[in-house]
Amino acid sequence: MNKVLIIDDEEKLRHLLSRIITLEGYEVQEAPNCKTALKKLQQSDIDVVLCDVKLPDGNGVDLVKEIKKNYPLSEVILMTAYGNITDGVQAMKNGAFDYLTKGDDNNKIIPLLARAIDKVTLQKRIHSLEKQVSKKYSFNEIIGKSKIILQAIELAKKVAPTDTTVLLLGETGTGKEVFAQAIHFESPRKDKSFVAINCAAFGKEILESELFGYKAGAFTGATKDKKGLFEEANNGTIFLDELGEMSLELQAKLLRVLETNEFIKVGDTKSTKVNVRVIAATHKDLLKEADAGHFRSDLYYRLSVFQIVLPALKERLNDIELLAQHFLNIYTKKANKKINGISEVYIEQLKLHNWPGNIRELKNIIERSVILDTTGELTVDSLPLEILQQAATTTGKSMSAFDLSSAEKLHIQKVMNYTNGNKTEAARLLNIALTTLYRKLEEYKIS
Repeated sequence: MNKVLIIDDEEKLRHLLSRIITLEGYEVQEAPNCKTALKKLQQSDIDVVLCDVKLPDGNGVDLVKEIKKNYPLSEVILMTAYGNITDGVQAMKNGAFDYLTKGDDNNKIIPLLARAIDKVTLQKRIHSLEKQVSKKYSFNEIIGKSKIILQAIELAKKVAPTDTTVLLLGETGTGKEVFAQAIHFESPRKDKSFVAINCAAFGKEILESELFGYKAGAFTGATKDKKGLFEEANNGTIFLDELGEMSLELQAKLLRVLETNEFIKVGDTKSTKVNVRVIAATHKDLLKEADAGHFRSDLYYRLSVFQIVLPALKERLNDIELLAQHFLNIYTKKANKKINGISEVYIEQLKLHNWPGNIRELKNIIERSVILDTTGELTVDSLPLEILQQAATTTGKSMSAFDLSSAEKLHIQKVMNYTNGNKTEAARLLNIALTTLYRKLEEYKIS
């Protein structure tokens, strides 16, 4: 139920308004002065405040400013017995939803109150979504407890509150965009745009248009002006992934943006000014690229003010189980399947892999396993052949899904599922002794 606070020192009028508003289905509280009103605002989540201008211990116009500062999601409607344009203008500047004259506008109170409630409801919904987004992209959502990833997180936390350009280094699939998003959402720019682009996905001409925009008539097909991503990210953050693939010509334009906060759109003659934080990422060694003449050294030094190296998954094997469980939770929900856990052997096989695709590869493997699972637990039988082959190469022991032991284990699991865990019936169907079944169950860690 929406809550309304009426602030007025005229007791009879306050009670009358309270009865009328209560009949409309709102929960109403009353206060005769500023001090009592502020106390009630602290104690309750008030949606709309109906406030008189003249109060025994203050002025309603000034009170609006204090309320909006401390309770920005609440709306304030001011009421006065004497219409005053100056007060009305100042009240709106202070953040009032509207300004009413008592007596003349009594019939407007309920419709106006309903509109204010609608605005509060929408604001609360947006605020809730923003909190969810911030939580989703916070550093707390980065999975891992290994020392090497915790060091990277600590560095990112330190640079996040600044406007410093950040260069994220690491192999493809190590989570560079996740880090970029966390840095943005932990920065003062978190309420502004976060714009990401993969520089390797576009040719030079198209990438220039995407980044900086163009004027109508700049080239065939440019029928109207288009904003570039730098302009879209104004006052926010732009994430330039795979920066090492950018042409030398575009690198020069990027350097200009970093140094002057302005650029020239394709086909334009004047500069466009922006205030954008740049976070760049690459899997290449840009210093070597610069020595080879493929990357501007001045841009490299401008970008590398603050570097963060993200470790490859093979360098943080102790995090594999945490990551696997995280992705399992995601994909079981998506597939609407109940999977109780991951077998120890499955995790062991994952740790023996060299992970050329890093976290992205692990994510895909878990999704595949969830789709294939029929036992309620992820087992080696759902792993791709390349994972099993890598394990065989590392350990010298074959773990192929076509092994007799693997086939036997899978068959026992299926029979156990068929009998709903009845071991006597399962042994009968398998045509083996019950003691043999118990030994096999223990050997294959089948519960």
